[in-house]
Amino acid sequence: MTTAEKIDRKTALDLYRVMRTIRSFEERSMQLFGENKIWGTIHSYAGEEAIAAGVCANLRDDDWITSTHRGHGHCIAKGADLGRMFAELLGRETGYCRGRGGSMHIADTAKGNLGANGIVGGGIPIATGAALTAKQLGTDQVAVSFFGDGAANQGTFHESLNLAAIWKLPAVYVCENNQYAESLPVKRAFAVDDIAKRADGYGMPGVHVDGRDVRAVYAAAGEAVARARTGRGPTLVVADSYRHEGHYYGDPRKYQSKEEIDGWRRQFDPLADARTWILADRLASDADLDTVDQNIATEIDRAVAWAEEAPLASPIKLPDDVYASH
Repeated sequence: MTTAEKIDRKTALDLYRVMRTIRSFEERSMQLFGENKIWGTIHSYAGEEAIAAGVCANLRDDDWITSTHRGHGHCIAKGADLGRMFAELLGRETGYCRGRGGSMHIADTAKGNLGANGIVGGGIPIATGAALTAKQLGTDQVAVSFFGDGAANQGTFHESLNLAAIWKLPAVYVCENNQYAESLPVKRAFAVDDIAKRADGYGMPGVHVDGRDVRAVYAAAGEAVARARTGRGPTLVVADSYRHEGHYYGDPRKYQSKEEIDGWRRQFDPLADARTWILADRLASDADLDTVDQNIATEIDRAVAWAEEAPLASPIKLPDDVYASH
């Protein structure tokens, strides 16, 4: 049975809905940033939607994820409220972190999102610790760490995978290989041609998937999550992708040619590909998918309007806003 045959209509529409939501959120975020309504900077996840959607579709609310500076997609795929996300980006008191964390530091513990992280590779040991918690408590929870190709060269990556393998932790490590660690091409950063081969050194499965194909990601993540949940240990999943925008908003992208950017964006659009296979497999019609698009556009408009009506973040109060209470 092929991957496509395993996906029913409901799952296909759910995956498409999450991917479309991520794309629409990022497009509106770019617009708001251009209007000087968002402080700091933002890192668009456009082009990588299939990874977050495919992985998180296999998770429960009580499973954990750790995210990255490019984390809006992970947050949405794990079930975050769009209004509270926009409020956080806009520095509003109703945001997930009361408007104080901004784009790179959204956390939603009620949905198992342990937080985005501005430190490259910073979420990897946090997810490993969460997986150790599940192991010690005897639950069947799973911890997933999302990180970029650049983080696969951080010491935290190697230390965490080694410990997870030794202790057979219920962890899934998802490397989103978007071809560049900021501006460094992946081909100049690794001596191996497949980052998934690094799993061999830790005695765990290493799976290489096309991060453009949400079906492939969904299937690979499903196997990895099932392996973790049943006590068989961790998996490294490497998903090839390409970010449609620069490293950050306004990135001049001098490290890429116009031909490369245009070519990748045409050839590597997971949302367009998802729509193509859903229609080809007759899981939904054009009208069905158009309705999804329209509903999400309305939801985005409402979320932004709700966020903009909220009060700006208030000054912190010491010590309550710095230290956790007992």
